[in-house]
Amino acid sequence: MNSDQNSQQNPQQNSQQHPQPDLQNGRPAVFLDRDGVLNIEAGYIYELENLNLIPGVAQAVRRLNDRGLFCCLVSNQSGPARGYYPRSHVDNLHERLCRLLHKEAGARLDAIYYCPDLSPPEGGTVAEFARWTAWRKPNTGMLVAAAWEHNLDIRRSFMVGDKATDVDLAHNAGCKGILVQTGYGDRVLSGAYQHQTQPDHVAENLAAAVEWICAA
Repeated sequence: MNSDQNSQQNPQQNSQQHPQPDLQNGRPAVFLDRDGVLNIEAGYIYELENLNLIPGVAQAVRRLNDRGLFCCLVSNQSGPARGYYPRSHVDNLHERLCRLLHKEAGARLDAIYYCPDLSPPEGGTVAEFARWTAWRKPNTGMLVAAAWEHNLDIRRSFMVGDKATDVDLAHNAGCKGILVQTGYGDRVLSGAYQHQTQPDHVAENLAAAVEWICAA
């Protein structure tokens, strides 16, 4: 796993540290939401052992690895902003996630980006993280940072998520948005959660999403 377990960074600092990506030769990527896509949706996860993979996801990620597609986690994780647990707990959850992926199928995530921030009107109470940020989905900050740092072509990439905001992120950034029916996906489709959205593809789960990506 790449060591990019990032929270909010200064975009100007990023542009100084990383050369402008070559958009003509950038790599396609598959951006993956976490809860409800890779691991079983369990709300805010306070205990590490409560993070468990959805059956078949490790094999699906391994298939992306074998195809040479850059696999990047992008996740809103507002627990630190809400005061539920420290940011180090989110890092520990991601370490467990990567161990489980590797143990089950030899799969890996090439980079991990997450946003611990949340504005006060939305429920952010911890001063360090209680702020508006361009990194929080459906804003595009995490995808833009990943593209700059890893020379990715967002236009040829895919975003897989279980929420309308994941699809909104994909369209805001200019990539294809896939809605999986695990996690909150079925409720998004029925109109019972968040808002109506128009994904480029609806898949039963991550394995089906990967099938579609590989055929695209």
